[in-house]
Amino acid sequence: MFPTSPVDKLISVTDNALRTLFGGYQVTERKNPSDHLADESKLSAQEKSHAAGLMRINHCGEVCAQALYQGQALTAKLPEVREKMEQSAAEENDHLQWCSDRLSQLDSRTSLLNPLWYASSFTIGAVAGALGDKWSLGFVAETEHQVVKHLDSHLKQLPQGDLKSRVIIEQMKQDEEHHATVAIEAGGAALPAPVKLVMKSMAKVMTKTVYWV
Repeated sequence: MFPTSPVDKLISVTDNALRTLFGGYQVTERKNPSDHLADESKLSAQEKSHAAGLMRINHCGEVCAQALYQGQALTAKLPEVREKMEQSAAEENDHLQWCSDRLSQLDSRTSLLNPLWYASSFTIGAVAGALGDKWSLGFVAETEHQVVKHLDSHLKQLPQGDLKSRVIIEQMKQDEEHHATVAIEAGGAALPAPVKLVMKSMAKVMTKTVYWV
């Protein structure tokens, strides 16, 4: 296999960013877990709006995860670590597609702030990867743990009749837990408490703004 040139890496990074932000996700062969469910007709306008706000947050969270993985894969030292980042990124693309589909069904849209959050997360991922693979993997594990907590919260907040969103979030939660486990087993280090606090603060800002915008 020929070594990848800086230009090739730049093209790949740009392609991934455009696909993540504007569609054309490179998904796996998994089907949307909500495809077998009939469309709901009993959700009120208020319930649809609330469900859309939650799914918009989830979609943006997956945009951030995709950017994080791509940034880390770019700077990861060991080939096997890059491969784990790329596999997790492919599964996160499934989540992007599922959330995007659900938002369309709810007559809503993805967040207008996605480019900002992608750029921020990509930068963080690249820095984490440059610091060393154990810290990069530790960052993945902590990110996924925090995402799981958000998904648990959303499952409690969803309208009772929104079964489609519920099964999507449940599958996402299962995948995120797996990604965290993979990162830890690959040698991820526990992050310092101040870093975890900063991550939680950033997540809070994202969820508060993206619900509406």
